[in-house]
Amino acid sequence: MNANLFSRLFDKLDDASRLAIETPEGKHISYGDLIALAGQMANVLVARGVKPGDRVAAQTEKSVPGLVLYLATVRAGAVYLPLNTAYTLNELDYFITDAEPSLVVCDPSKAEGFAAIAAKVGAKVETLGADGKGSLTDAAAKEKPDFSTVERKNEDLAAILYTSGTTGRSKGAMLSHDNLASNSLSLVEYWRFTKDDVLIHALPIYHTHGLFVASNVTLFARASMVFLPKLDPELIIKLMARATVLMGVPTFYTRILQSPNLTKESCSHMRLFISGSAPLLADTHREWFARTGHAVLERYGMTETNMNTSNPYDGERVPGAVGFPLPGVSVRVTDPETAKELARDTIGMIEVRGPNVFQGYWRMPEKTKAEFRDDGFFITGDLGKIDAKGYVHILGRGKDLVISGGFNVYPKEIESEIDAMPGVVESAVIGVPHADFGEGVTAVVVSDKKTAIDEASVLKALDGQIAKFKMPKRVIFVDDLPRNTMGKVQKNVLRDSYKDIYAK
Repeated sequence: MNANLFSRLFDKLDDASRLAIETPEGKHISYGDLIALAGQMANVLVARGVKPGDRVAAQTEKSVPGLVLYLATVRAGAVYLPLNTAYTLNELDYFITDAEPSLVVCDPSKAEGFAAIAAKVGAKVETLGADGKGSLTDAAAKEKPDFSTVERKNEDLAAILYTSGTTGRSKGAMLSHDNLASNSLSLVEYWRFTKDDVLIHALPIYHTHGLFVASNVTLFARASMVFLPKLDPELIIKLMARATVLMGVPTFYTRILQSPNLTKESCSHMRLFISGSAPLLADTHREWFARTGHAVLERYGMTETNMNTSNPYDGERVPGAVGFPLPGVSVRVTDPETAKELARDTIGMIEVRGPNVFQGYWRMPEKTKAEFRDDGFFITGDLGKIDAKGYVHILGRGKDLVISGGFNVYPKEIESEIDAMPGVVESAVIGVPHADFGEGVTAVVVSDKKTAIDEASVLKALDGQIAKFKMPKRVIFVDDLPRNTMGKVQKNVLRDSYKDIYAK
């Protein structure tokens, strides 16, 4: 059997005329159309020299052709590398030179900057705009839809997604065809997806949540999706009248709750609301239930593993918990120092094992080895517990990772930029509760008291150096950072000190 994800997604398609994607403009793309478009684009990739195993990097705004590019890449046997649209050229230089793609796809407005970076690794550059137009789609329109899907093995790579640690550079998480397929098929069953479902797809597609969970699950179920370019609360509420599922990050739910049009009647056609990528506040969970009669289903996943756990479809969806391990996935809590498994209701390090767990970090064998136990469990870096009923709770993150609006923010990246500014002695970046974003990125800075520096000047200096989602929402100046007896900055003290700064 051809283990290529594309082959598995579209295997045994019984009705090619079935609707796969609908756009807000009213365009309808059937499953047959999607297969044909992927064939045309795969032919372009091959014509541009992309070979099985090559990387195809893409920083493009969300569009149907953008999703087709992902499908065409795996169909051609290549490895898809989506890049956050907020990344600056300064940040992109690292990703592209590290991954060494043979082809890079970007917005037409960024072609010149990308060309300079791509030249370093000998990559070709194609363009694709938010409107779905560019050199890539122009070329695809001239190609035939027929394409023989390249055979791949289960363990062959389908994608690389970059994640980061609190120190050092970003790491490329290598995901195989089977990592993605097995996880999606498990979620189809666990979340009761059928061909009658209509997903409101308002997530970005450069991220695990929107690309692999939302898109793959919908396609495996032969369901359809309404493909929105971004979060639009009022449009989403209108679409609920004929949709059945919404997948979102906590920000979706806090924003939609602000609308008076959200009622039990407006949600009467919906069967499931799913939240992930960041912690959903228990208050938001309760308010959503009170307003709509629906309990949001929270789940837990990572770039390296896709989805690990989920609250049940039937049964209690516990606010603040991320549910049970998915079928085939093992979750345990261990002592961070001794690696010994801990008893129920004891806080420790979350570790996972299963067919969803990635193949390792791109060109980082030592880092990969350090993150896995000898018995195959992956050390997530997340602190949590498993309660007496078996529900998994994520209670904090090792290495001070911040999750804001569903995106991972790694303090060291921002601290390095701030520390390099004139007048800054040192800084500490933390995440504290924020109703809209889950956590608000917050910078605590010590100045030399000689240089004129304030919140506005720090934010101005950061602008253009880091992605917008990493930008601090507040910059606070202090005389000294709290430290323990070993001289280590106590970020837990800072988080406690400023835990209420975004409270409404």
